[in-house]
Amino acid sequence: MFDLHVHTVFSDGELIPSEIARRMSAAGNEGFAITDHADFSNISDILSKLEKLRAFLDFYDAKFLIGVEITHVPPELIGRAVELAWREGAEIVVVHGETIAEPVIEGTNSAALNEEVTVLAHPGLMTEKEAEMARENDIHIEITSRRGHCLTNGHVARLAIEFGFNLVINTDTHSPADIINDKMAEKVLRGTGIEDWKRVLENNEKLFKKLRK
Repeated sequence: MFDLHVHTVFSDGELIPSEIARRMSAAGNEGFAITDHADFSNISDILSKLEKLRAFLDFYDAKFLIGVEITHVPPELIGRAVELAWREGAEIVVVHGETIAEPVIEGTNSAALNEEVTVLAHPGLMTEKEAEMARENDIHIEITSRRGHCLTNGHVARLAIEFGFNLVINTDTHSPADIINDKMAEKVLRGTGIEDWKRVLENNEKLFKKLRK
């Protein structure tokens, strides 16, 4: 498995990057993306800290990407935040979607889908228009194993089948207990009604390797 949504101590996660890499490898996973919660106050700081690891990435058994998750930023400012993240060296940019587990501002999904975003995380009850935007703009939409956020996985899966946008499966890891392997990822995907679950796991791998180049 290649997990594209993981948090460290640089936001609200419990582990430093090295320990996450070790635990990911022990679980049998090949790679992950560090996507700590970010807004204008800490985008540069997070990426500056993570940049110090870039020279050592090849030493880790589980490879990783350096990025951020733009979180609770007003929809009108998401584009500027995304641009700043890319400019500061992000390899992946995730946006915190309209999960029903948090009071995310309406319009966040649409704003993200109009920008150069890699993944829209836990988009909640995304609309058919947003599904079309995801397909047209080739933005990957997340199926998540994270409690709370996972409550709308079935809705997201149905839209993906109907509208043909690309899915990825992520954990939104904050603690060691959140880490899953490909076997559990398969179960989560099958539980949403996705029959072609292998394709979703392949999407994670292809996107990870594309971004790492």
